[in-house]
Amino acid sequence: MDTRKLSDALSVAPQLTGNDLAEVARLGFRTVINNRPDGESQGQPSAAELAAIAKQHGLAYHHQPVISGAMTEHDVIAFRQLLASAAQPVLAFCRSGTRCTTLWAFACAGELAADDIIGAAARAGYDLSGLRDRL
Repeated sequence: MDTRKLSDALSVAPQLTGNDLAEVARLGFRTVINNRPDGESQGQPSAAELAAIAKQHGLAYHHQPVISGAMTEHDVIAFRQLLASAAQPVLAFCRSGTRCTTLWAFACAGELAADDIIGAAARAGYDLSGLRDRL
């Protein structure tokens, strides 16, 4: 399992499986946010399956599906609200982690400097430099 820290409150990861959730709990995460729509890829576990397994491991679980390449302001606001209310630390996942990282970047815009957001993303392995003008 590949987790990448963006802040003290949030790390991101590529697709998680039910088997990964025990490790997520063992690592000390308290909340999981799934940003993938169900059925986005063949063989992807459903949000309902993951929610049930997360509950077994004492993890809060939120499904906030965001369509890749079609992120909206509403998606960003919803993600910001989830982060603000979630038990921390939070692990958010999508297909590669990029969508979650982008949601976080837009959610932090105005609170953190663009260079700080881009730098944190880069340290986690995500290049958001093309978003600089929008942060």
